[in-house]
Amino acid sequence: MKRCGRYELKKNNMNLAQLPSITKRTKKRVGRGHGSGKGAHTVGRGTKGRRARGSVGPNFFGTAMGASYIKRLPLLRGKGKLKARVKPVGVNVSYLSTLPAKSTVDVALLVKHHILSSLDEARNGVKILGGGTITVALTVVLPATSGARTKIEKAGGTVEKVHVPTANTKHNNA
Repeated sequence: MKRCGRYELKKNNMNLAQLPSITKRTKKRVGRGHGSGKGAHTVGRGTKGRRARGSVGPNFFGTAMGASYIKRLPLLRGKGKLKARVKPVGVNVSYLSTLPAKSTVDVALLVKHHILSSLDEARNGVKILGGGTITVALTVVLPATSGARTKIEKAGGTVEKVHVPTANTKHNNA
């Protein structure tokens, strides 16, 4: 036991800092009177200027167009150049150890054994990653990293070469 002032702290007592929060703090409403903490006059926005009076658009950088972020991006021709690239879902080899031996690993098997929640989750593709260890010999028909490939082959399994379509495949005619 440790003495702290008049109180004795036991080793197995609850730590308030580690308890999960059960309430959600509401957003501070500014400009609602002196007692609100952010009320009256400038309400936390400083004094004067564009940012104090209204919002500044995301494309505004405060200087001439030449220094803006849009101008600094490389010129990419065609439609869809600003679309977000989606990454495949990563599955570590440690999850594959729960599968039955000598089974063929594909998206349907991962969904069946609840490694992936649904086929919708795998619409952007699935990639086997090298995290953890594997002890079961499996045949994997999904893209895998080099680390995952060596671990699967070390356990007695095989990784089949899978063609993964990239964003530029329709333009490559070679």
